[in-house]
Amino acid sequence: MNLMRSILIVVLLASCLSWMGCAKPKPYGYEKRLSLPTRKAQVWAVAPAVNLSGQEEVDPILQADALYGQLQQVEGLTVIPVNRVAEVYASLRIDKVQSAEQASIVCELLGCDALVVPTITAYDPYNPPKMGAAIQLFGRNASFFSGNDSLDPRELARRAAPPPNQPLPPTGSFFQAAGMFDASSGSVRSALTRYALGRNDPLGPYQEKEYLVSMDRYSGFVYFELIQDLLLAVPMKRS
Repeated sequence: MNLMRSILIVVLLASCLSWMGCAKPKPYGYEKRLSLPTRKAQVWAVAPAVNLSGQEEVDPILQADALYGQLQQVEGLTVIPVNRVAEVYASLRIDKVQSAEQASIVCELLGCDALVVPTITAYDPYNPPKMGAAIQLFGRNASFFSGNDSLDPRELARRAAPPPNQPLPPTGSFFQAAGMFDASSGSVRSALTRYALGRNDPLGPYQEKEYLVSMDRYSGFVYFELIQDLLLAVPMKRS
């Protein structure tokens, strides 16, 4: 009787171990992808971020790199990294673009279609994280260079600078997406959950909650949402 009971226990243990070994791990999800609403590919450049948050820990280059990483995943888009833009800024002796005309000069020197400038307006990395940001798209304006071909680009950039404290004019080549992303908000938390699908390790210790403890990853989510809004705002021919 004891022998039969021992055999039964062994069989049950073997069955349990076999079932546990065959259990399928939690699968990865599928992330949402973005694409240009046009068949013609474009080249955009990413400028160093402008920090208006008042937080010293905001690194303009790292923020631009986070935006660059998100733009690289947009289908139909080739992206010039921030170090190239920083080099052009240095050659023009400017630390940021102050007008659509200055942005057009940067685009001309880089040979790109548009310049993307991120701006940080709020930054709180503690759980739940908060980030306010905007991305501004300046299109290349070829007409600005008519009759100015012989001028030094630095002189053009100086002339294109607006008077002090004058805001950037809303021209036809300037578009913007902006928002405040507070992870304590239910709508932001829902958007973050959708974004994290396919962008986290389902077997990791944090899974999608990693975006609440890593500000670098949370910044990527913010820029993804802003890029999505920007692509809807920019009119593009579908040819």
